Amino acid sequence: MTIDHTHAPELTSWVESANGHADFPVQNLPLGIFAPSGGTPRPGVAIGDMILDLTGVAALLPDAVAPALTGTTLNALFALPVADRVALRRAVSRLLSDDADQAIVAPMLHCADECTMHLPAAIGDYTDFYVGIHHANNVGRQFRPDQPLLPNYKWVPIGYHGRASSVRPSGVPVIRPKGQRKPPQADVPDYGPSRRLDYELEMGVWIGRGNALGEPIAIGEAGEHIAGLSLLNDWSARDFQAWEYQPLGPFLAKNFHTSVSPWVVTAEALAPFRIAQPPRPEGDPRPLPYLWDEGDQARGALAIELEVHLSTAAMRKAGTAPHRLSHGLASNMYWTIAQIVTHHASNGCNLMPGDLLGTGTISAADDSGFGSLLEISRGGSQPVMLPGGETRAFLEDGDEVVLTARASADGYVPIGFGACRADIQPART
Repeated sequence: MTIDHTHAPELTSWVESANGHADFPVQNLPLGIFAPSGGTPRPGVAIGDMILDLTGVAALLPDAVAPALTGTTLNALFALPVADRVALRRAVSRLLSDDADQAIVAPMLHCADECTMHLPAAIGDYTDFYVGIHHANNVGRQFRPDQPLLPNYKWVPIGYHGRASSVRPSGVPVIRPKGQRKPPQADVPDYGPSRRLDYELEMGVWIGRGNALGEPIAIGEAGEHIAGLSLLNDWSARDFQAWEYQPLGPFLAKNFHTSVSPWVVTAEALAPFRIAQPPRPEGDPRPLPYLWDEGDQARGALAIELEVHLSTAAMRKAGTAPHRLSHGLASNMYWTIAQIVTHHASNGCNLMPGDLLGTGTISAADDSGFGSLLEISRGGSQPVMLPGGETRAFLEDGDEVVLTARASADGYVPIGFGACRADIQPART
């Protein structure tokens, strides 16, 4: 992706709240589906504390883009060629930074706090990967101390087919799931609410143009099929998972709820924050040719800082600030985003505009950046101490988990993703 005048650090907007905004300065311009108070869902762009109604300014946008802005999802926009998405970004940047356009555009702005956010796209399919190398090692040691990574991990991006129907935007509560549980000391399983409910810190990858059935995506062309990124929390019932994951992998432990932040930070906006993929440890195999591209290795990772905060019901009642559980980098991934897109389609599987991929849990190499309570609490054996004296090995009813992310690079204005949050509600009787 090309860095151009829309990324210029000196660029400002006549929308005052955008200038210096932690997440949505004019250099970002993420896409989403919002509904103004009393209105229907429509495409929009976040700018500071406001949302620009793209449908309302469609006549001011490139002709090739305007027809993709009439629906209630971003699928048609994601399907556009990259050149059209770039043209849209440049046009919106001009509308929000040029004072000459203010009188025409200002009536199409809505206060974000008064709007409802929806899922960005109609998700045809959702696939979750497992590319966080430190998470894979940490979890693997709990089950296989002598061999935390299975032999295939360093050869193939591991993934599984998730459940698209249970993906929800930030803010929708998570109802504690029920399922089969079999503690190690029990002879037979029982059925009931999960006792080991957990979060997973991930990035969500939104597919753009996609590919036809039977036609793989070349690694050098994978970027053309990536519309943008969101934050993603693939909630996990660890007690269900331990009992059911063999031989076919996660099922009820994962399919009950997945949260995504509603704003899609476009691939174009992230151009200044692309960095080299961390080198593989000495002795690790070089990926097979279909997964290897020198350009992707040089610019396939992203300079994004990730954080997770937790607040309990008692903390909120007492006015206590949320407790930070972790802080780490999105570059802690063994495989690049381009590699997981390429591998997904390598057998001819067709990816479609609006499909969602999860990176898998992203953890750092030390405790400060672990991406799940399973890791932080060492499988529940070392509970986390919270302000006010509470402890958590896993999530309890009333807890709220908030994921945040910020991309930064020298010489450029940092941009954020908005929050991905949800609170835990009791299991239904």
